[in-house]
Amino acid sequence: MNPITASEPVYLEDMKVGDSWRSPSREITADDVADFALLTGDNDPLHSSDAARSPFGEPVAHGLLGLSVLAGLSSEYPNAATLALVGISDWQFEAPIFFGDRVQVCTTVEQIQSHGRRSGRVTWIRQLLNQHGKVVQRGRFVTLVATRARARHLVQREPSSRKSLPAR
Repeated sequence: MNPITASEPVYLEDMKVGDSWRSPSREITADDVADFALLTGDNDPLHSSDAARSPFGEPVAHGLLGLSVLAGLSSEYPNAATLALVGISDWQFEAPIFFGDRVQVCTTVEQIQSHGRRSGRVTWIRQLLNQHGKVVQRGRFVTLVATRARARHLVQREPSSRKSLPAR
């Protein structure tokens, strides 16, 4: 695993194919699942106490909740100088995530391609692992990552004149 900590920004030139990081773990709770169902409107019985009759024999978290938690946990491990998420591909839901499971993310740089003069396109292999080390989800994320020169350029620019949207 890479010795770079979460607090250090990782720029394109800091990375090489094969670098990997492991995030801290996070428990998936019944409240997380209920909140996700409320947010998305996905109230499938698989995600509730009615799931005792499901193929899993107990409630499971939404697959997209797992993907969302993976995105959050991997945003700091590594703390890449990300400019944009440009794609997710080959995503597989390998095993269910049960209430109370602890998950963490293993991220590995698969490919780096230049993208203009001040950024690169990085393909990451991301795996969501449960507390037993079993892969429950896996696939590829593709992001644009800034070089140090791009980061310096962004800091030196004038503040944006765009206004934020008013609160509702």
